[in-house]
Amino acid sequence: MSDLFRPMELRGLALANRLWVAPMCQYSVEEQDGVPTDWHLVHLGALATGGTGLLLTEATAVNPEGRISPQDTGLWNDAQQAAWARIVDFVHGVGTPIGVQLAHAGRKGSTYRPWAEHQGTVPAEEGGWSAVAPSAVAFPGYAVPQELDAEGVAGVVRDFAAAARRAVAAGFDTVEIHAAHGYLLHQFLSPLSNTRTDAYGGSLENRARLLLEVVRAVRAEVGERMPVLVRFSGTDWTPGGWTIEDTAVVAGWAREAGADLFDVSSGGLVPARIEVGPGYQVPLAAAVRRAGLPVAAVGLITEPEQAEEIVASGDADAVFVAREALRNPRFPLLAAGRLGAEVPWPPQYERARPRVRA
Repeated sequence: MSDLFRPMELRGLALANRLWVAPMCQYSVEEQDGVPTDWHLVHLGALATGGTGLLLTEATAVNPEGRISPQDTGLWNDAQQAAWARIVDFVHGVGTPIGVQLAHAGRKGSTYRPWAEHQGTVPAEEGGWSAVAPSAVAFPGYAVPQELDAEGVAGVVRDFAAAARRAVAAGFDTVEIHAAHGYLLHQFLSPLSNTRTDAYGGSLENRARLLLEVVRAVRAEVGERMPVLVRFSGTDWTPGGWTIEDTAVVAGWAREAGADLFDVSSGGLVPARIEVGPGYQVPLAAAVRRAGLPVAAVGLITEPEQAEEIVASGDADAVFVAREALRNPRFPLLAAGRLGAEVPWPPQYERARPRVRA
């Protein structure tokens, strides 16, 4: 029996296996209105037919200024909700659970998408906006953001709650709160980007306050049966920044506030030298799991046997793949075959199932 392909349950959500597809930004909204398009339907639809136990959308902004780029998806109005509902219906039709990653880019908002001619902050005349942050401290190369005042901070909580309410209405099975990769909630967590002197700055408790308020607000909106995930960057990879010890402590607080599982990535707050290699972030997930918390690992996980070992060893409860899923949307189906697990294939693709010859 493959540990990777053992079923798992999160609150009321039954998951067929523990090999999941991570959020991956597509920067492909056509009208700069946050409405997902046919690209998102086909992209997510293809991934949904590949045997994953759980599929997550890209970072989806809770308000207009929360987008990373003008081409990002959102979930703050009826048109966006309806477009997401169409995608959710297709994904459910092929038997796959789907969650939405709710996000606010903070000081990393209003930027050009990766393949644009220019990089950095998008000016207003090209559809950009003034980014906001815990403090008026810019990400290197970007415009200085506006510091959120007390009402602005409260508004962020309300916007996450409203987006969670729309996620339920659109039919999503779970939500993930994005508190990683240098975006707004991570910016509040790290002392490198949060220099506030009010109740949201200074001590670890204060810097975690906004995240915990968001978790509680989201939990109140989605009810008791829907799982809530939180994505953390386990470390800033920079002296004086956010650490894995901080992550484990705050994840414990988030668990008490209503979160169910922690998706542990790393970096993104400031430019940093990171030694990458296969599974390089798995020790971060393992450290949080040793604190008694459910986790998923992510980061250059590309081989079925590698993913199996991460779960079988107890380093993580589940594994997220990203680039490997882009290269091969049916990676989980092929991984199951390599690991000797019997999983159903879409009947349209059954003829392509690898067969073991005697």
